[in-house]
Amino acid sequence: MTARLDGRVAVVTGGSAGIGLAIATRLSELGCRVVISARSTERSRRAAAGLPGPAEAVTADVTDPRAADSVMRVAQDRFGPVDIVVANAGIYLAGDVWTNDPDDIERLIATNVGGAVRTVRAALPGMVARGTGDVLITGSVSGTQVISWEPVYSASKHALHAFAHGVRRQLVGTGVRLGVIGPGVVLNGLWAVSEETEIAERVSAGTGIRSEDVAEAAEFMLTRPRHVTVRDLVLLPTNQEI
Repeated sequence: MTARLDGRVAVVTGGSAGIGLAIATRLSELGCRVVISARSTERSRRAAAGLPGPAEAVTADVTDPRAADSVMRVAQDRFGPVDIVVANAGIYLAGDVWTNDPDDIERLIATNVGGAVRTVRAALPGMVARGTGDVLITGSVSGTQVISWEPVYSASKHALHAFAHGVRRQLVGTGVRLGVIGPGVVLNGLWAVSEETEIAERVSAGTGIRSEDVAEAAEFMLTRPRHVTVRDLVLLPTNQEI
């Protein structure tokens, strides 16, 4: 039987597409009131409108130092204290580092690392004060081992894993849980895959997984009994050679 999360307030950054939207959708199906945060007003509103339960859209760029606090205030004002935060917003950069545009490198670090750090920092005071809450960070298998074709992206995900493990230990005894979900190849816009035919073929071949697969793994992490923390969950396509 699937555990329910009825009445919980969940914030999902980068929630207008891909993994973020899949997680937001699943949390809504489980009974959460969901706040979707994304840079695009149109896409975030469309995503929130498509959820099966109560939802709110917030336009926010996680690289803005003030954005995370603003998103938490909106969630609190609209639905009440935040119970679940999914720090998911992220961008991708591959290639030899000497060929990468320096502005692209800075943008990736500001988004993937700085955005997640600010989101978690903004969420924790209320959770710690109430003695309960869940924080889930979207990492990557690239954060558990070095991936040579994406060294800047891999470095950002290593940083996230280090941050998450340090904060989790700081939270021991508070009642707040923190975990990292680390997918391999997910067939969505981050990997420039959008055609359902290609997605279905690669899923069938075991060379990619769907955003919904990641959402199901996130559901597992968030619905464990309160005495259980899933610290890391790495999920890969069966035939990904990593």
